Amino acid sequence: MDKVTSDRIQKLHPLVRNEVKQIIKECDEALTGRAKIRITQGLRSFEEQERLYAIGRLTSGKKVTNAKAGQSIHNYGLAVDICLIIDRKTASWDTAKDWDNDKVADWYECVKIFARHGWDWGGNWKTFKDLPHFEKKEIPSEKGPIKTSWRTLLKMPRDKEGYVKL
Repeated sequence: MDKVTSDRIQKLHPLVRNEVKQIIKECDEALTGRAKIRITQGLRSFEEQERLYAIGRLTSGKKVTNAKAGQSIHNYGLAVDICLIIDRKTASWDTAKDWDNDKVADWYECVKIFARHGWDWGGNWKTFKDLPHFEKKEIPSEKGPIKTSWRTLLKMPRDKEGYVKL
């Protein structure tokens, strides 16, 4: 795991940090060729979310998100975006390339690993597919699993670090 990924994991919600470390470890072990996984985005502030939402609406460019501030699971530290780093230097979002020649696209090897850990892939969404995006579907709690819908998370109290109390 590279330093960029490690630093981004440390900013995720405390309840998912160790799980994400394990997912990255499993992905890197599965990718036996030239590719390794990198987290390109993790926790995102409401201000960052508003700036992204403005792209293609208030500022020039192609729309990158349909989520306003508070409507993205990134805003709660429960989502990550990834890319593959090839030969430790080049970022790739190629979902079809099989860098380790095992007859399975490296991207889909990672998709399967995230799914085994209960993470939803943006590539499975019906509209506005987001191939780099993964989000935790639900969080275990003493009262039973909490679905990670932004509508639920937005109403939850926060701890002193600003993370929702789950």
